[in-house]
Order: sequence, then structure tokens, then C-alpha cells
Amino acid sequence: MSAPLYTTDILRLAASIPHHQRLAAPDGTAERRSPVCGSRVTVDVMLTDGRVTEVGLLVRACALGQASSALLAAAVPGRTAGELAAASDALAAWLAGERDAPDWPGVEVLERARDYPARHASIRLAFEAAAAAAAQAAAPADA
Repeated sequence: MSAPLYTTDILRLAASIPHHQRLAAPDGTAERRSPVCGSRVTVDVMLTDGRVTEVGLLVRACALGQASSALLAAAVPGRTAGELAAASDALAAWLAGERDAPDWPGVEVLERARDYPARHASIRLAFEAAAAAAAQAAAPADA
């Protein structure tokens, strides 16, 4: 564990989160918080024909949570609620060492963080919130 956890790539991502503004009238919203470090991520989504067309984030997290949020936000448009749930599950399993890296652009930048289980919750926040927001948006109005 002599290699640095906070690499230049992670710090660049943390400083450049796309869609870093809440939506005015989202179809779905979810917030997730890490009880370990207090990091918090809120994700708003708009869906059209079952796919994310707009996303907004409010990120109050450590550099790893911010970097993960940046990765999520960059590739979330066009995804379905099911795809986001699968990505969230795959990220959690990868962090736990139970599978290969998830099929999400850029996620390999978080590889070193797999050795730091206390950081996993913060890394998962944006993906979990996006999956929950999209599920809420996709749910029938009368449910």
C-alpha cells in the first residue's frame, strides 16, 4: 500500500464533476450518505422513454466520492433504471473483490481504492443514488 490513494487522475476527476447542479423539476431524486465519513451525494434525473435525458448532482464528499460522482455523471445520460441498478451492484461487487471491474467508462481509476474498504461507501454513493433516482422516475405514477 505504498502507492498513493489520491492519484492525479482521481484529483482531476474530483475537480471536474459534470452536471454539478440540481435539476429544477426532476422525475426522480435520491440522496445517499456514508455514515463512515459523512459524504453525501444527491442525484436528480429526468427520463424520456425510460432513459436518463438530464442529470443533476449535489456532491459533498471526499475526493474519492467526488471522483466516482464525476465518472457516474459523465456516462449516465442514455442509461435506463435497470442499467443503473446493475452498474451500482457491479461497482459494489468489484470493490468487495467479488468480480472484475464493472463496464463503466473510467472506473479503473478507482482501482487502488479497492484496498481501502472504509472508502468503499463513499465511492458507491453516486451510483446508488442514481440507481434509486432512476427507479423512482421509472415507477408508475400510481405506485
